[in-house]
Amino acid sequence: MALAASPEVLAFRVPTESGKALLVWGLEEGAEQSLFSAFSEFGLLYSVRVHRNAAVAGPGYYALVKFYSARDASRAQRACNRQRLFQKSPLKVCICTRQKAFQQQVLALRSYKCKELANYYLGFNGWSNRIITVNDLSLEQLNLEEEEEFLSDFCFDEGHLLEGRQSN
Repeated sequence: MALAASPEVLAFRVPTESGKALLVWGLEEGAEQSLFSAFSEFGLLYSVRVHRNAAVAGPGYYALVKFYSARDASRAQRACNRQRLFQKSPLKVCICTRQKAFQQQVLALRSYKCKELANYYLGFNGWSNRIITVNDLSLEQLNLEEEEEFLSDFCFDEGHLLEGRQSN
């Protein structure tokens, strides 16, 4: 008898936990869109960032692919490692187990990313939201010096799961 997998809790914040990012190397030039398409088949992606290899590593590119779910990242790694998905040479894919950059900071998701995450996992009709308050903030209140950085409105939003909704 197979054991059921324990549920994974997804937070509405920028994914920085161990196991949610993949390092993909051995990429050819112009692979970003193909990479996004290939890895999004395994789950919702937070980001795909492609970078040129360092000069000492030789020609080519590598990418960081961030998932919201560690389970999705693990499935993608197992399925894509050493495969020729969209290029002639096979990709090398490994799970990033330590991320030091923002370990102590919890970064909230932008509103459109929260909606994308809710729609993906709960379905379009599986949740609702309402605006709690909208404030017009001045540059002084925000401690901003430049007008380009100015936010005219700041709003607090609240989300609700709809009753009777079950997700897998």
